[in-house]
Amino acid sequence: MNRISLTDDLSFSRIIYGMWRLSDDENTTPAHVQAKIEACLAQGITTMDQADIYGGYAAEEVLGNALKTAPRLKDQIEIVTKCDIIAPAGRYADARVKYYDTSAAHINASVDHSLRLMNIDKIDTLLIHRPDPLMDHHETGAALDALVASGKVRSVGVSNFKRHDWTLLQSAMQTPLITNQIELSLTAHAGFTNGDVSYLQEYAIPIMAWSPLGGGALLTQGSETRDTMAKIGEAHGVDAAAVAVAWLLAHPAQIMPVMGTNNLGRIANLSDALKVAMDRETWFALYTAALGHEVP
Repeated sequence: MNRISLTDDLSFSRIIYGMWRLSDDENTTPAHVQAKIEACLAQGITTMDQADIYGGYAAEEVLGNALKTAPRLKDQIEIVTKCDIIAPAGRYADARVKYYDTSAAHINASVDHSLRLMNIDKIDTLLIHRPDPLMDHHETGAALDALVASGKVRSVGVSNFKRHDWTLLQSAMQTPLITNQIELSLTAHAGFTNGDVSYLQEYAIPIMAWSPLGGGALLTQGSETRDTMAKIGEAHGVDAAAVAVAWLLAHPAQIMPVMGTNNLGRIANLSDALKVAMDRETWFALYTAALGHEVP
């Protein structure tokens, strides 16, 4: 599997395994989680996407238990995690309201929690999970710079940021932001025309795409888009999900789809998207179906 270079010494697999549902599985034993990771590794998928809030602040520990049991896996994967969302759950059950916290104190505490819960010595990439309207960019930027300097975090990025959010934070940092994780799919395609993708593409900043299957809607809801995906998939010997992912991979902006599933069989087939030859007309056939009308 091709890899995307984010820094001189860090690269991600082109397809990323998303762990937001990891603690929702009926089976969260270390052996079962290890089997998921090994199914990814067998395809060249080495990058694991986490967040402190996933599973009500439980998913990182589920991963950590597996890494504690099989520490050899630590050197075979890259771990992305996120912070700044506080919701009334888990260790923040007493919170009066869901909110964002990009203060240095919270970021540092969150990183320490993540390192401990995942049984790792460093986080490969830390993302600020959501734009914080109360962010002091000087404080947040300095905190992220200090974490990289400390060695606890190898690199930093953001998630769900618009261009103005990105440039505000980056203006107060010495460390370059290396990625933005945004929603992109055939059901959430506005980013291709509203400037979200164009800005990142202009500066050769690789994009992580969350919910590339539209939260499952692409596969479960009858539509022209699903029918078009099915026809293309049949021609390539893959399912519709692989076609939806291939549509993102075909874009020149270095998009890395984040695929989340607990089903071992589906995990084993995540790389099927690489089997789909996505020429320009095929790409636009899917785009037209998603728009519901031909392009102007």
